[in-house]
This record gives sequence, C-alpha cells and structure tokens, in this order.
Amino acid sequence: MKICMIASEAVPFAKTGGLADIVTSLSKKLSLLGHDVRVVIPRYASISTEKLTPSEATISVPIRFTQEKCEVLQGHFPNSEVPVYFIEHPAFSTRAGYYGGNGSHTYRDNNYRFALLSRAVFPLCRSINWIPDIFHSHDWQTAIVNAYLREFESESEFQHSRGIFTIHNIGYQGIFSKHDLHTTQLSWETCSQEIPQVETALNYMKCGILNADAITTVSPTYAKEIQTEEFAHGMEQLLRERSASLYGILNGVDYDEWDPKHDPHLPQSYSADDLTGKAAAKAHLQKKVGLPVDAEVPLIGLVSRLAAQKGFYELCDPHRGALKRICQEMSVQVVVLGTGEEWLEEELLNLQRRLPNLKVKTTFSDSLAHQIEAGSDFFLMPSRYEPCGLNQIYSLRYGTLPIVRATGGLADTVENYNHETGQGTGFMFNDLSPESIFRTTEWAISIWYEKPEQFRQMQIRAMNSHFSWKDSADHYVKLYQRFLDA
Repeated sequence: MKICMIASEAVPFAKTGGLADIVTSLSKKLSLLGHDVRVVIPRYASISTEKLTPSEATISVPIRFTQEKCEVLQGHFPNSEVPVYFIEHPAFSTRAGYYGGNGSHTYRDNNYRFALLSRAVFPLCRSINWIPDIFHSHDWQTAIVNAYLREFESESEFQHSRGIFTIHNIGYQGIFSKHDLHTTQLSWETCSQEIPQVETALNYMKCGILNADAITTVSPTYAKEIQTEEFAHGMEQLLRERSASLYGILNGVDYDEWDPKHDPHLPQSYSADDLTGKAAAKAHLQKKVGLPVDAEVPLIGLVSRLAAQKGFYELCDPHRGALKRICQEMSVQVVVLGTGEEWLEEELLNLQRRLPNLKVKTTFSDSLAHQIEAGSDFFLMPSRYEPCGLNQIYSLRYGTLPIVRATGGLADTVENYNHETGQGTGFMFNDLSPESIFRTTEWAISIWYEKPEQFRQMQIRAMNSHFSWKDSADHYVKLYQRFLDA
C-alpha cells in the first residue's frame, strides 16, 4: 500500500508536541510492515539543509489564483528508509517559528501557509510519479488536503486515492476569516455546510472532517468525547453526523526509546523482574533536583506543558490550588518539569520558594524527563482533556503509577486501583477540581504507606502493560484497506 503522510511536524526535524512523535513513529512502523510510506512536511528555517537532497523538479502549486513555485528537498528519518519530502518556500523557510514568531502570537497568513502545504502534496506526487492509495493528513494544518482531493482531484490520477484525517487535538481548529477562502481556491460548499453570514468563519478542521473518507482520533474514549459539547469545541454536531466514519485508534509509544531496560539516561537499568535500578533512579533524581535523598518518602513527578488543558489551573490556583496542599499536608516530594503560560511558571517558582519538598524546572530537558519517569513513584497528570497522552504510558513502563483524570486516552490506558482486589495500574478521578486532585493523590499515597506489597504488585502490572506502535499500525492498515475496498 502507498501511504502519503502530510503533517506540519515530524521528529527529529520539527516538533512542538506529540503530533511530531506520532507522525514519525507511525510512518516508520507502517514501513516496517512492508508499506511504501512517504512523509511531506514544510522546510522550516530551523531545519538544516545540510543533509537534504534537492529534487530535480520545481513544483508549481495552484493557490491564490496564481502558481506558486516551490522547491522540494528530500531526506530520511534517522535509522529508517522512510523518505521525507520538505516543501521549500519563503512562507516557511524565512520565518523564525513554525506557527508564529514568538510564543502564542500566530502568523496572520497561516491560512495561506498551510493551504500551500496541503495543495503542494499533489504536484509533488506527480513530480515523483507516485500515486498514493492513502493521503493521511494530521490536525488542522493539513486538514484541507481532503478538500483538495475531493474538489480538484476526483477525476485525476488520484481519483482512487482515499483521504484519512486524524484529529490529534480538537481544541486547535485553524479558524480564519471567511474572506480568506480565496487563498485556498476551494468553494464554500466544500468547506462548510453553513450559509455564510457576517460572523461565519473559515474552519480548516471542519473542512477536513467534512471531506475525509474517514476521520480518526488518538484514543477510543476521545472519539466518543469529541461528539459531546463538553469536549468538541463546537464540532460535536458535525462529528455525530459523521460518527459512522469516526474511529478512535490508540497511539502507541516507542519502547526503543522509553524502556528502563535500556534507557541511557538512567544511572542503572531495571525491569519488572528486578526493580533495584528504580531505587537508584529515585536517589539520582532526588540528588539532581536538590531534594533530600530518602527512599522512604514517595516522590511525585510531573512532566508537562504548563497550561489549562493539563490541569495546572487547578493545581496552581493561588487561593485553592491542589499542589500547595499536597506539599503541605502530605509526607511527599514533588518535582515538576515543563514550560508554558508565564503566570503558571511564576506561580510554580513562587511555590518552590515556600515549599522545601517541591522542585520546579521551567525548561525542557529530554534527559531529565526520562529521569523523572524512572525516579518518581507516582506521575500526576490531571488533564482537563487528553486526546491520548503519552506520559502516562511511559510512566506505566517505568513502574511509576499514574494519578490521572478519567478522560481520553488516560481512561483507555490506566486501570483504576481496586481497593478490594488490589488490582489496577494507577489512580483515577472524574471531576477536575483542586479537591479531586488532592483526594486522589492522598488515596494513592496512602497505598504507598499502608499497603506496600499491593503497591509493588501494581508497579509490576503497570510495567507489563503494552501499548506499542505495532498494535496501532495494524489498526490503521485495516482502516486504510476498508476504505480502499469500499
């Protein structure tokens, strides 16, 4: 099967979040299953051209009722034969950021930039004489690939190709003025079911949902949640209408990178059969972040973007936040790693100054992230919503029991502790509030102190959980085939 992945990010070339990891991991795994997978992303200014090969042809992209010339560069994922094609155009290569110049300020012409990327896929495929069976687009930035496929390519050499659209986070939809429609050259009927009014917007994600042959999202629970008003950010009615073509496929994780048996970031390896190395990892982490080295005190880790979606308002509210109470009223240690909203960074650093058992690192460090996963006893993840989530899956493999809200992929991957049987792989709560976070953390800590043997068995059960990309890729292959056969 020929599969073209189109995305705005892919590691190691460009990354702001989990999308980049998913695109790369899924592409590599599909390739290993014998499929011809090729990936298309922009060539941002931060991507070095040193190891990229220029394509022989310049492609011409119909957009803004003219023809935009784009160069194409080619590379590969490290340790993989999967080709990556980079669209070279000043709209990408002369900008400092991927989506905006600094922080949350987005480029005003993102509608044009990502329409250009989405439309460029077709002349690119023609230029290399490669006709995909599947065009698999990801999030709002490439959602309108599906609209171009339906409106302009239904009678071309791509007429038998199918469009699959994956929603990684429905909170980000690519919303622009309806007057920007001319940039795309798409018709309004292709992009929306609504009669345009003064306040009507052009929504790239809606356009993808309307036109894709199938829509996927990154966990079964999230696929259900985004059909409800609470989680869908206004897309619930449309997704309910398309529910027969909506699938939740749980993301996998790369166990080559995230496994304490062979993690180079740890002072000592360990496994479910021998947890000695986990004790060494805890002592190493305590010493590294400046906490007292004490095996008898439970250590709670957080590695996260500091944002409302991740539950940090409930954790850090100056008047009633759960984190302050956890540190003051429980015999625990807490370490936080992450960057994000400025007031949250400042509040966490203020709490650190007042709480000797709290350490905060407002930076990004992949090495420290691995060490927190390994050295912590619990991993706190109180997300407002979580399409899939990866850190809770990493935590399971490292024997670090997750404390999570029962939402999205968290509900699909963590088994709640049963106090009667001792079964479970973590601790869950439903309502997102400071009190719920506090009480569930208190419950988890009580098991650590009062039922250490049950805690140890939970660790072993967690470490034996398995959420690999092989499982995810198999589900995608079956989905692709179903729509090719339709």
